[in-house]
Amino acid sequence: MGPSLLLLGGMKQLFEQDTRQPETEGGRSADDGTGGEDSPDDALVLIGAAATEFAKLAQRHKFEVLERLLAMTRLEADEQLRARSRRKPS
Repeated sequence: MGPSLLLLGGMKQLFEQDTRQPETEGGRSADDGTGGEDSPDDALVLIGAAATEFAKLAQRHKFEVLERLLAMTRLEADEQLRARSRRKPS
């Protein structure tokens, strides 16, 4: 199985997961932006990685516009991650 199919299989698992956010101690959602499992930061990293792999696939098949759009997606995910890390208290 090629890397593209492995990536798609992993993404399929993510989409099939239960979308409800379990509560943690204190009544907060697990998706509270603090960097826990399935955090917004994790989502941005996954989006960036997936966009990079899809851009490689688009490049290999000479889909130039898709390649550029996916590269822009990766750049945006990286920028959002940087912006989130600047807002977090040290």
